[in-house]
Amino acid sequence: MILLSGDLKAMQIHHRKRQQLGVALDAFIKGENKKWRQQCEEFLPIIRYNSIWRFSFEPTNSIPPQGWKLHIAATLLSANAVFEKVAPWLQRRGSLFKAPRSLNELQKINCGLYYGYSQVGKFITIYPQSEKEALFLANKLHALTSTFSGPCVPFDFRFKPESCVHYRYGSFAQLNIQEPDGSLTPAIKDAEGQLVPDLRYSQENSFQAPHNPFLRKPPRRAKSSDATPLKTTFRAFRSLTQRGKGGVYQAFDFSTEPARRCILKEGRRLGEVIWDGRDGRWLVEREQKILKSLSVAGVQVPVVYASFEELGNYYLVLEYVDGENLLDLLLKRRRRLTIIQALCLALQIANLLEQIHSAGWAWRDLKPANLLVTRDGSLRPLDFEGASRLGDNERLIWSTPEFTPPRQFGKRRSLGESDDCYALGATLWFLLSGQLLNHEAPVPLRKVRPGVPKSVCLLVEELLVENSRLRAKGIHKKISRCLSNVRLQSTGSQRQIETTH
Repeated sequence: MILLSGDLKAMQIHHRKRQQLGVALDAFIKGENKKWRQQCEEFLPIIRYNSIWRFSFEPTNSIPPQGWKLHIAATLLSANAVFEKVAPWLQRRGSLFKAPRSLNELQKINCGLYYGYSQVGKFITIYPQSEKEALFLANKLHALTSTFSGPCVPFDFRFKPESCVHYRYGSFAQLNIQEPDGSLTPAIKDAEGQLVPDLRYSQENSFQAPHNPFLRKPPRRAKSSDATPLKTTFRAFRSLTQRGKGGVYQAFDFSTEPARRCILKEGRRLGEVIWDGRDGRWLVEREQKILKSLSVAGVQVPVVYASFEELGNYYLVLEYVDGENLLDLLLKRRRRLTIIQALCLALQIANLLEQIHSAGWAWRDLKPANLLVTRDGSLRPLDFEGASRLGDNERLIWSTPEFTPPRQFGKRRSLGESDDCYALGATLWFLLSGQLLNHEAPVPLRKVRPGVPKSVCLLVEELLVENSRLRAKGIHKKISRCLSNVRLQSTGSQRQIETTH
């Protein structure tokens, strides 16, 4: 394509504006982190060793061992403002409360992967001394935070619809039941004073509590209307993944006759909000556009059947591809793949990358877990939430560390084909060695698996060069040559054995 001078000037202006926005966002993030540290020093002076939490004061004997906890949810963008509203008031009352030691820890909490899905949304935790105080605090904290929105806290109840305030019955102190194998299970005391499991992954504690000061009837979550697609057309029957940004479910699609199996992908409003405001809903809405773009370009991504919105969340209905992801398949094997098998898979992956890049996209999350092996042995690519246009400057941290250039992970940079090619190299390393690549202490492939031909080792090394100039089309040709040579050597060795015998 030949760019006219006006086109080139427009591109330069666009690039400069993106750089300016990046600098402004960096300054904003720095300011928010500084403000959070200052608020912690003033209102959360107690730091416990090796804990992600800071406390308002050391718990005293007046704090009960269990009761109704209150949680205030917030995102990265609202955390400082929410805390500024409630912390001075809680301090004046002498209430015990805690919050994360840093905004980075809040991001991990809201992700749901680092500290457990049940912790999502738990920005501030307050420990009332009685049922009466719990109800009083909930009302006041709801009023103080009524202008804010936050993610839903799993297994808690919202104090009121759309409220940032949530509640549940549970342990305040570290009560545990020792299991026969020596492990400890968090516990609370029942009406007879016996220790029973503290069911953090359900709402059962709240229904078994001696008294609920919030409602006369058992609490219920907000319900969607009866005529929504989740009730009339798509029925989820199995959860595949759950985290802050949303869930992925196996479901049945009753819009066809007979009903067909499908994948239901949920993008939650305010789920895992990042600094530029993107949340789970934004990611899934955007993935729909990416999948359609790739499908038009001929990439065998899952077909988008439908999409809809419910309770502020966005749902994507995708084709169910019958197969197993490559990671799970390899973990079940007792032996490593043969070199020919590994190269054949790598050839398929290189072909997929070539198609994706030709369509103008960087995948950014190539790894064995995102490659589905169908019954006929072909590979289908999955999960394009983090994909970006080639050449874009991207702040969103995506991909998996083991499949990302070590000095590139977590940094904003212009996205090209080299990161995907690096991920292909790390994947091929895994296919050949049966091990994940260790960036910190890399070992030559031939030491891990001595029988790998030199040409294959050189190809892997070339792929694992950061900012490599290799492109998917060229990689495809290199793998094809390696595969042909290995097959020739294998055939020659077999003939030699037959001649000897």
